Amino acid sequence: MPNKTLVAVAAGLGLVALSACGSTGVTGGGKAGADSKTVTLVSHDSWAVSKNVLQDFEKRSGYKVRVLEDGDAGQAVNKAILTKDNPQGDVLFGVDNTLLSRALDNGLFQPYAAKGLATVGAAYQLDRDQHRVTPIDYGDICVNYDKAYFTEHHLAPPKTYADLVKPEYKNLLVTENAATSSPGLGFLLGSAARYGDDGWQGYWKKLRANGVKVVDGWEQAYDQEFSGSSEGRKAGGDRPLVVSYASSPPAEVVYAKKPPATAPTGVVDGTCFRQIEFAGLLSNAKNTKGGEAFIDFLLTKEFQQDMPLNMYVYPVAEGARVPAEFTTYGPPAKDPATLPPATIAANRDQWVKTWTSLVLK
Repeated sequence: MPNKTLVAVAAGLGLVALSACGSTGVTGGGKAGADSKTVTLVSHDSWAVSKNVLQDFEKRSGYKVRVLEDGDAGQAVNKAILTKDNPQGDVLFGVDNTLLSRALDNGLFQPYAAKGLATVGAAYQLDRDQHRVTPIDYGDICVNYDKAYFTEHHLAPPKTYADLVKPEYKNLLVTENAATSSPGLGFLLGSAARYGDDGWQGYWKKLRANGVKVVDGWEQAYDQEFSGSSEGRKAGGDRPLVVSYASSPPAEVVYAKKPPATAPTGVVDGTCFRQIEFAGLLSNAKNTKGGEAFIDFLLTKEFQQDMPLNMYVYPVAEGARVPAEFTTYGPPAKDPATLPPATIAANRDQWVKTWTSLVLK
């Protein structure tokens, strides 16, 4: 399974230190400016779109799209904040609900009500009063399990957060560091949503006592430690439970050399936390008209239907078709945990600090 695609399964953000420079991918050319026909998109490394879909936008709009990939979304947001007076681009894609308040509090975006916003449900429009960001996609961070392991050991897979601390699941779970990884942070936030500010710490003490393993990031957890992924099996991974995404099982099917009849992995539906990704017009964008046109494009049915098998996320626009691989192998969680952005903003940094003391020290 290509690393780029697997990273796309984990499209989202990680709270890692801002690197000196991010990796950069460029489509189109030229310098962006007020009268430029180039639109510059700043994104996390998991940005992906079919070539023909992007070319169709460029042909219809007259704009060329230049893409700057600035590491994970946490890096991209941090760098955008540091450079907001002279931004690298016109549009930022990939900020999600776990860091949304940080971006908004720093005045990163200017208001723009995108065309097509009427097709997006109110639950995704977390800034509906000011339209500083536009919802583009959503996904669920969930524990995944290795079906073969549980079959071979005649053990039912867990169903809830509470199940994960039971003795029969001791030393089976690997998760990512909440301070350095998007899914790791999402799993922490999900536990806080489930057990409250007074209860999540006790839960993590039990999880630690039950042998949870913590690694730095998703690729290490999923590709090396998890026994159910194609890469994990090659690497000798011995953990049959991993914090990943509801869209990971269809990825295992789509990128298998010989697609199996059923996905080799499943999702523990009672452990899911909902992520919503947004795009926004940067406050000091040089090409605001081009940026607005590009954000409009992100809500078109053409782009929304192209996203799932490129970035392994779900479209937010009503009427956008979801591929059969998703509906068959990776439907979204029925009742995912959520937290208001204001709650995340008020508690995120302290929760991560406390989590680090409880779990890593």
